[in-house]
Amino acid sequence: MSGPSHSTDGAGTSAPRVGPKAAEDENADLADPLLDIPDVADERTGLSLRAMLPNAVTAAALCSGLTAIRFAVDENWSFAVLAILLAGILDGMDGRIARMLNAQSRFGAELDSLADCVSFGIAPALVLFMWSLKSLPSFGWFAALGFAICMALRLARFNAMIDVEDQPHKSAGFLTGVPAPVGGGLALAPLILWIEIREPFLRDPIFLALWVSVIAALLISNMATLSWTAIRPQRDVRIWVIALVGLLFAGVLLETWWTLTAISAGYLALMPYALFKYGKIKRDRA
Repeated sequence: MSGPSHSTDGAGTSAPRVGPKAAEDENADLADPLLDIPDVADERTGLSLRAMLPNAVTAAALCSGLTAIRFAVDENWSFAVLAILLAGILDGMDGRIARMLNAQSRFGAELDSLADCVSFGIAPALVLFMWSLKSLPSFGWFAALGFAICMALRLARFNAMIDVEDQPHKSAGFLTGVPAPVGGGLALAPLILWIEIREPFLRDPIFLALWVSVIAALLISNMATLSWTAIRPQRDVRIWVIALVGLLFAGVLLETWWTLTAISAGYLALMPYALFKYGKIKRDRA
């Protein structure tokens, strides 16, 4: 992943490009990306724990994704999937921790993108290749390679669009394409269900190569997808949403693989709804 770049604003001054989880001040010191957080470092004390904590969580997510490959080498498929799931949980935490501590930085944003590429692109591709796709030495490898490349392209596009003001999907509360953690989880869906029911068809390399190719296409597509942060349940259904989240958490603990499969199926089922809702908003704006 290339280092942070800069864009030029209308006044001709240099404005820093922020990454996926950064919201830094345009006047912040740009000399060292590790020290561009106000009031967290000086020459005597160095970098504070407050500034380091979000990056440490991101590094933990990166290690979790890499460890999934280690489990796959040993054909421990359950732990491989759980390691990637843990990487997804940590990925959801690091940005929120950074905002809570007011410790956003360009360094953390770039590290987050690199960790996402490894944990949700490279790791799932290699896990699926070792699980099934290696039975098709050429086509299977191309499918895994294509998924990893599409994940990298998605993250690069996301970073490049950070400073672009004209983003119809974002302004309407939607994402463009399937987000990286969700894409990694959807790619693993056949493996997740196979762990529970051991259906041979799910491990068929031709089916899996086609499945992975479809998910890769969704990663770099221009279709509008739901953003969880933009979902605003009506007041009369909020209590039911809370109850559903609690039941899903219990399901992950008691029936892990069935629950993860249901979550993946639910997300795919909501895709047409997202397109319909975005189309309605677009027509209303027009």
